Amino acid sequence: MLDILIKNGRIVDGSGEESWTGDIGVQNGRIVALDSTIMTEAKKVIDATGKIVSPGFIDIHSHSDLMVLDESFGEIKLRQGVTTELYGNCGFSAAPTSAQTLALLQDYSEPIMGKLDQEWAWKSYSEYVHLLKTKKHRYNIGGLVGNGALRIAAKGFEPGPLSDKEMETVKTLLDEALTSGALGLSFGLMYVPENYYSKQQLVEICQVVRAHNGLVTTHIRGEGNSLTASIREVIDIAKESGVSLHISHLKAAGKNNWNDKIYAAIQMIDEARAQGLDVTCDVYPYTAGSTTLTTLMPPWSLEGGITHTLERIKDSTMRQKIVHEMQNEATTWDNLVYTTGWENVLISSVDSQENAGYVGKNVAQIALEQDKDPTQCALDILLEENGNVSIVFFHMSEADVIHTMQLEYSFIISDSLFSAHGMPHPRSYGTFPRVFAKYVRESQALTLEQAVKKVTALPAARMHFNDRGQLKEGYVADITIFDLETIIDCATYIEPKQFPKGIDYVLVGGEIALEHGQVYDVKKGQVIVGNV
Repeated sequence: MLDILIKNGRIVDGSGEESWTGDIGVQNGRIVALDSTIMTEAKKVIDATGKIVSPGFIDIHSHSDLMVLDESFGEIKLRQGVTTELYGNCGFSAAPTSAQTLALLQDYSEPIMGKLDQEWAWKSYSEYVHLLKTKKHRYNIGGLVGNGALRIAAKGFEPGPLSDKEMETVKTLLDEALTSGALGLSFGLMYVPENYYSKQQLVEICQVVRAHNGLVTTHIRGEGNSLTASIREVIDIAKESGVSLHISHLKAAGKNNWNDKIYAAIQMIDEARAQGLDVTCDVYPYTAGSTTLTTLMPPWSLEGGITHTLERIKDSTMRQKIVHEMQNEATTWDNLVYTTGWENVLISSVDSQENAGYVGKNVAQIALEQDKDPTQCALDILLEENGNVSIVFFHMSEADVIHTMQLEYSFIISDSLFSAHGMPHPRSYGTFPRVFAKYVRESQALTLEQAVKKVTALPAARMHFNDRGQLKEGYVADITIFDLETIIDCATYIEPKQFPKGIDYVLVGGEIALEHGQVYDVKKGQVIVGNV
């Protein structure tokens, strides 16, 4: 007898091949049968007539490194049909740590990952993985190790190249993380302190990843005026080190960079792939990104970490220099505020109750209310909030997003951030239903089969998940069932904490985790690790 029998569904198996109508049998957590008709009895029969039956969605780009330590976490993604999520992106990860720089790492990470209401009870990556394995999870999780975390452990926020000793520390910590289960290394080259790295030192670090046959994902150095130079840099790093490369949230940021710039970047990737380099990318289905307010400042003003940044803002001479640079076009860094405008910078979270009224307003609006220059206003907000301010930044073109989404080697991510307060980006609640509602059903920018492949089989193959991401006999029964006619993301920029509609069932490891809006206390998720 089967545990679960799914009947009469439109099966989109993740391969990209045309869908077909049939049944799926599940037993002992695995798919054991797929056929036009299965007559075997089952303990539970799901009538999927008129519904899409898909592999569970895989989100390989999130920042849930701390949230996954909470066993109640996961409902937001389950309700989107997600059955596997990866954290540790953009150079940020919760491990490894060092006693000397732990506070720096926490200050660096918490605006992205959120704040943990307990001590960080680990030092090495292996200790972090071990702690995760003692927990129960609503869905499958796995992670990358962040290059920013590695550098902070070795050198803090000090500028300049690594010394020979510091480089050995980074490589040792990286090797330990990859041996202990990290699925690859992530770069955050836009951020201090990773922006201090030279290309050659990054090549040296990547050679450790190559020895593990791992993947390097990268938030490139610049996504605006320097987009093509930044793409060239990471392609050169991949070529010289021999690693597989994945470019995170590929975009052309800033109005002056729309259209032509993204085509130039994609052409560079196409040429690299034609030369035999293993390069892929991903994209989120929105025209706004989400980051921290400090990332809009000149890189030199961020040296040494947030404490030093705030000291520079307080210093009248330094502040005047910061304001001048932010109000003029830059040649040595991507000044996206200059090219896009403060009216497109929405405050999404602050720490203090006193400034809670800023949330949901753009900086230009706040400045007008306070009769201030917008740049001065933004710096004042950073001082008032001790640097911990998250933003939603409208700096992308819809046409660029669609073009990137349609690439055969791109797949779709949420890039979810977990700030403790305020309004998250709606992608945290709506990414995957949005793909099917907006880009499959409404605009038909993607076929159903293409969209399913981009959120299932493609990311699974990229991460070497050999028994997930497709509907095949013997594969883990991570399955999402949804109604293509009614699926919709309800999260908006102003009211983002709204669950989607149209997801009928989510199975994780062969057990029903969600049924018609009801989330069950089923925790069959696995901690997915590499090399162990």
